[in-house]
Amino acid sequence: MAWLWRAGAKLSLVASAVGGGATAALIATSDDPETALKLCATVPHRLFRDAATAANIAFDYEYSLWGLLEGSSERERIKHEVHLRSAQKLQDLCFKNGGVYIKLGQHLGQLEYLVPEEYVRTMRESMLNRCPVSSYEQVCNVFKKELGDTPDKIFSEFDPVPIASASLAQVHVARTHDGQKVAVKVQHTHMTDTAAADHATVELVVNTLHRFFPSFDYRWLIDEISESLPKELDFLTEAKNSERCLENFHKLSPHIANYVYAPKVYWNLSTSKLLTMEFMEGAYVNDVKTIQKLGINLHELSTLVSQTFAEMMFKHGFVHCDPHAANLLVRPLPSSKASIWGRRKPQLILLDHGLYKELDFQTRTNYASLWKALVFADANAIKEYSTKLGAGEDLYALFAGVLTMRPWDRVVDPSMDHLVIQGNESDRLELQMYASQYFHQISELLRRLPRVILLMLKTNDCLRAVNNSLLQGSSLETFFVIGKVSSEAVIEAKMLQSKSLLTWLNVKLDKILLEVRLWGMQVALWLLQLRKSLSWSNQAL
Repeated sequence: MAWLWRAGAKLSLVASAVGGGATAALIATSDDPETALKLCATVPHRLFRDAATAANIAFDYEYSLWGLLEGSSERERIKHEVHLRSAQKLQDLCFKNGGVYIKLGQHLGQLEYLVPEEYVRTMRESMLNRCPVSSYEQVCNVFKKELGDTPDKIFSEFDPVPIASASLAQVHVARTHDGQKVAVKVQHTHMTDTAAADHATVELVVNTLHRFFPSFDYRWLIDEISESLPKELDFLTEAKNSERCLENFHKLSPHIANYVYAPKVYWNLSTSKLLTMEFMEGAYVNDVKTIQKLGINLHELSTLVSQTFAEMMFKHGFVHCDPHAANLLVRPLPSSKASIWGRRKPQLILLDHGLYKELDFQTRTNYASLWKALVFADANAIKEYSTKLGAGEDLYALFAGVLTMRPWDRVVDPSMDHLVIQGNESDRLELQMYASQYFHQISELLRRLPRVILLMLKTNDCLRAVNNSLLQGSSLETFFVIGKVSSEAVIEAKMLQSKSLLTWLNVKLDKILLEVRLWGMQVALWLLQLRKSLSWSNQAL
């Protein structure tokens, strides 16, 4: 990340001039004078804060590490201290700016194999549960504007203290007049203006950095924010997404539909800025101790999480793109009974349906074919489908590495566990070194890929973080599920496209060969689990 901190020094020198130019342009071209004035007061202030923080961090790295021998223990010790200080400064910046900055901080907290651990830990411990809170008076103002009355009149009970606050909204517990306990999501009153200011400052920072550092080309991020943020700020869209998500599971993935749930929406008490939902009891998916107390097996839960999102990506083509830990709850499956060992089947509850992406048939099929090739270490197919998805023939190996967080020699290794990440320090250091070494190529890859695939990368980052919190790494079961679901999706796509008897017979043969391959993989998994069990038994003796 040193490139960013060095960039901060140059950014700070041009921030005032560029900010002034942006302000003048905004006033001159705006069709909404009131909004323009708010932006003009907000954008330069935020931009100056961004630049000052970046310059401060840049100076800290340069000054603290100056003269220390590369690779020495003293340099590593000092670097650790600078990482901690800088992560705290970045965290403070996100909280002061709020809105989109908090969402970016949350995403940074998922990238544990790409950024220093100090940043990941700092962001993860704060960004999911320490977001700004709107006052009860502000909440009342939203209610009056949206539903015509105050919360205490709309509901028989309404707790003025929110149980959770996120970057865009906060959640209150309430009870309807017929006695139903509900969760009420209330948009922060300042979000409309803040979102516009955030977009303006992020656009300015990204374009300025690209001007001085051409290899830093994250302009696609501006387009993504422009498209996704208005949808996330419309809670009626979120409500429709949640219902469509469950409908997809019942229609297209009935074998796991009972294991996936989303809160019921109370449409008569919901608007674009207020969302009233069924209140859900459950443990956050990274709360390992509580999950175990509920009698849920961590490996079984990890497999369910992987299968849920694999079905979305490869079969539904309608994907929840923000599956961080605060948006995933788990509870025992209501219809299940405890086994004689006290075990319960898990049910995954999906929250916050504001950010979804649709994959068209061709993109979905190519993406499924790529993951099938990755799981089965098929180098030719990896190249073919990476190229079709936009990576190009020169960066297909890097694309495979970014998706799996494994270097190319591990991606094409025929051993069963070639994609498994143990979550230990050597794995973490290897991946950070890999990301640092190929940073410029990664930037070029991200520039090339379609935005929908970039959101799939973000989803993968979130799921990887969830799996790591449950299992301290990934597992063979996870990749078995991904291989199975992606392969089934490829077979289904071929069946839909088959136009001749010969093609139909070839697809049937592919299906048989796939079943044999998956059966062999399953047997190997059973043997591995048996060996682990015997090993644990011997250790206990």
